[in-house]
Amino acid sequence: MTLSDILAALDLNAAGAAPFGLRAGPVSLAVHAPEPLRSRLIAYFGETVCDAAPGADPVHLLNGQSLPAEPDWTDWQREGGKSGRKDAVCDLGGAPRGARLIRKVRSGVTFVQAPGLAIALGPLEDHESTVINFINTQILNRCLREGWQLAHAAAVTDGTRTLAISGLSGGGKSTSILRMMDLPGTRFLSNDRVLISGGDPARALGIPKHPRINPGTILGNPRLSGLLSETRKAALRALPPADLWTLEEKYDLIVPEVYGPGRMRLDGPLTDFWVLNWSHDSDLPTRVTPVTLGQRPDLLGAIMKSPGPFYQHADGRFEPNGNSPDPAPYVAALSGVTVCEVSGRIDFDAIAAAGKALFDG
Repeated sequence: MTLSDILAALDLNAAGAAPFGLRAGPVSLAVHAPEPLRSRLIAYFGETVCDAAPGADPVHLLNGQSLPAEPDWTDWQREGGKSGRKDAVCDLGGAPRGARLIRKVRSGVTFVQAPGLAIALGPLEDHESTVINFINTQILNRCLREGWQLAHAAAVTDGTRTLAISGLSGGGKSTSILRMMDLPGTRFLSNDRVLISGGDPARALGIPKHPRINPGTILGNPRLSGLLSETRKAALRALPPADLWTLEEKYDLIVPEVYGPGRMRLDGPLTDFWVLNWSHDSDLPTRVTPVTLGQRPDLLGAIMKSPGPFYQHADGRFEPNGNSPDPAPYVAALSGVTVCEVSGRIDFDAIAAAGKALFDG
């Protein structure tokens, strides 16, 4: 099966002739989506929606359509010691610069990724979050091809100073960054993916995706209380703290609904980068200490993020299965940024106070 075979079997017109636009930093997208998915996506992306610009990268969402035949799938290796099947890939022949199929194993949603093509098909209306991630992946791909580095981080900015926070999955970066949103003048930049470009100053770019947060983040922040019912909050408070910390139960936090309009900004000068290396078991006070990143490969491991199976390099090569990021470009991109290690015991009041001191300074 070739890319030509697939395109001949799909009806791109079913996604609609009038796309809506999205813009993040240097990237413009034209998203073709049928109703009611189109209206739901426009509502979700909110302030980042714009008129589709001429020459914008197209994204076609083909709800209910399928491949003409099932390919031979290969499981994509998961990073960070995670287990279970999540993605499967199949690289196609017959295209001048390569094409890849990606399948979300649990949902059956399938994607076609090739130069100038970004197509999602399958039960899209039932998996809106997966569709949102695919759209944002196109922003990541474009920036990566232009030399940006992808960090596993959350970030806020006041337009002059931008703080990004990394940590191992479940390490508290979302809770920490949302505490910074209580500071006057800050705006939400990203919850889980930050693109970094070196320079004077370095730049940070987020993607238009609202935070998906765990119950522990909600219980620890009175502003977020309305995201859970009183019954659910009571049940969660009865859990042992260790069980609550590790509970994977995601809730969408729509930034304008909680913080009001104008509290999102997807780009800013990257001035500070904190890496969470703290612990519930520590008896030491929480400290924010400057480090030399090139001498701390353990901290680099928390920052670097593989671009994953969707990424196609500028020369047409897809990211190899199981590939790990190269640390050198990250060290270079962050060379002008103040990088700190957050150590000691996990204390969100302490990190909020450190953030206030940073932005007040």
